[in-house]
Amino acid sequence: MSFTVQKLNEGTGPTVPPGTKVKVHYTGKLTNGTVFDSSHNRGQPLEFNVGAGMVIRGWDEGITQLQKGQKAILTCPPDYAYGARGIPGVIPADATLIFEVEVVDF
Repeated sequence: MSFTVQKLNEGTGPTVPPGTKVKVHYTGKLTNGTVFDSSHNRGQPLEFNVGAGMVIRGWDEGITQLQKGQKAILTCPPDYAYGARGIPGVIPADATLIFEVEVVDF
């Protein structure tokens, strides 16, 4: 499986530039549909600097293709996610992850 960005709607303005602080709402799922994390459950979006290695590679590369208000599904194979290490008890080793993301602001 390869890394993909499936855009679900149109956003506004430019795409998110690398190095920018962005706010993203997301739900992360395993390929079997199991939800392992969601910013919606916490009631606030995740903030991070795009391209700074603060998040997985799939996010650093995928978020730069999106505009403010845009929603997308990021399919992140292991080399774009947590790889062979996974996250013990949460994400299995070599897992492909599916993220439903929305760029709230940047």
